[in-house]
Amino acid sequence: MSTATTHPPKPSLGTTLKRVGALTAPYFRSDQKWKARGLLLAIVLLNLGAVYMLVQINEWNRVFYDAIQEKNQPVFWQQIVRFTWLALIYIVIAVYKFYLTQVLQLRWRAWMTDHYLARWLSQKAFYRLELARYSANDAHTPDNPDQRIQEDLNLFTSYSVSLSIGVLNALVTLLSFVGILWTLSGSLTVPMPGGGNFTIVGYMVWAAVLYCGVGSAITHWIGKPQVRLNFLQQMYEANFRRHMTRVREYSEAIALDGGERVERLQLDTRFSSVMGNYFSLIKNQKNLTWFNSFFSQAAIIFPLVVAAPRYFSGAIQLGQLMQINSAFGRVQDSLSWLVDNYTTVAAWKATSDRLTDFEASLSTQSQASRTFEIKPGASGVDADDLSIALPNGRELLAHADLHVAPGDTVLVHGPSGSGKSSLFRTLAGIWPHARGRVALPADTMFIPQQPYFPDGRLRDALAYPEAAEHYTDDALREALSDALLPQLADQLDREDAWSQKLSGGERQRLAIARVLLKKPAWVLADEATSALDEDAEATIYRRLVDQVTRARGAIVSIAHRSTLGEHHRRRWTLKPNGTDEADPAYRLEDSPAARASA
Repeated sequence: MSTATTHPPKPSLGTTLKRVGALTAPYFRSDQKWKARGLLLAIVLLNLGAVYMLVQINEWNRVFYDAIQEKNQPVFWQQIVRFTWLALIYIVIAVYKFYLTQVLQLRWRAWMTDHYLARWLSQKAFYRLELARYSANDAHTPDNPDQRIQEDLNLFTSYSVSLSIGVLNALVTLLSFVGILWTLSGSLTVPMPGGGNFTIVGYMVWAAVLYCGVGSAITHWIGKPQVRLNFLQQMYEANFRRHMTRVREYSEAIALDGGERVERLQLDTRFSSVMGNYFSLIKNQKNLTWFNSFFSQAAIIFPLVVAAPRYFSGAIQLGQLMQINSAFGRVQDSLSWLVDNYTTVAAWKATSDRLTDFEASLSTQSQASRTFEIKPGASGVDADDLSIALPNGRELLAHADLHVAPGDTVLVHGPSGSGKSSLFRTLAGIWPHARGRVALPADTMFIPQQPYFPDGRLRDALAYPEAAEHYTDDALREALSDALLPQLADQLDREDAWSQKLSGGERQRLAIARVLLKKPAWVLADEATSALDEDAEATIYRRLVDQVTRARGAIVSIAHRSTLGEHHRRRWTLKPNGTDEADPAYRLEDSPAARASA
């Protein structure tokens, strides 16, 4: 279950626009800036052209309907031909405006996806974010970065382009038609109760402003909860999808435990959140649809009702009435842009909030100065004044000095929870809750408790993260055989999900085969043979020790099994540093390893 906040942030409008600007600007300043700016300029020009054509069509309304009223057949057919050309030009503009808008959105999404994948995968940010998300003292780390990169970036670029172009179009349309409507409106004289008259110049414009202003205010009042509901909907959908992925990844363990009922309850709980929030969103959208439907239907006859007195008094002709109706419709559409797009704006706001949270977390990870230094290229494994803590701040190891020289074989031993794996991660440079200095030889490999293998060919899983083409088939088969996996030697080109296909012991042996293939001089292993029988473990360790010895390196192993003592000459033992059993800190003692005993 995600520990991320269940309530979206509520920044001010100004803060939101600044944060969205920070998301938007990098693309238009990137190495693709000229293509991006060129596309944007073309779209803007096409929008201006579309509005210009609408102005021409508005003028056509006056001439055409005046010809009908006057029964002027030559002008009627002349205007039919004119409309054909106007409509054709407008259609061409509309098609290319759509096409270029989609191209801009597609290229922008591709750039942002590449940008965020690079940042997410650099400096171990993907690991640090997951670590922070499950830390007791960091409950606001963004959940589901996969969804934010895959889905939110798509929605953000799509909504940002469509909404910004929509705002531009509404503004240009308003500026183009408000003058026309003002001129056509004339003046409205209203008798005053106490005598005299009050004249309203350009009264149709003021009617449009009043009509749309009231409509926008009511729309915002009804639809405001949609921002929060959309934010939560995306989170609940991602949590539901994530748990189904976990069931698939751990299918064997769940099946062996008979955990189907529990997993069904977990999935039902998450899906209930999805459906409950979505139903709330639907109810709010229903209320907004009620109002929008009344608003849009009333807008059809509202300008005719307001302008009708001047028409029936003979002040204007039918063509002018239709021109007023058309101009009013354009002005009303522009002023009611928020009414028409509120649901999209709410979804865009929620998506923007999720992405800005993600951006802030990535920036925090990249700007955070590590309190310990990693120096590659050393002649041995060295740690000076090393202190290690848990994410909640509880200290495990304080001010330790460690040294591993060429030829050493070191066994790390200690009770569960004493920080052995945290020490392993610190030496690897990925544990953020550490202080001190660590130096590592360049030719170092780490074997984690749970090795990762990409789906695909076995040769790619074995050579990961290097390209399999760097190794000959004979070298790959030899590594598999030395790791006690001769049955896989003829399956190098077989494609499979190896993390699920292989047993726990086979996965560990495949990880060791990777080390035997690459022949590093320095190896650090965290419970790397815990799933193997003692005979297989002894064989594997003899080969690992022989390899690092020939390469004039060393091996550091974390293990609980006592039989590993015979393969190591030194032992680092983590022992409680005091008598507080509820919150023990540990010290590390360096001593010769007892042969075949722990």
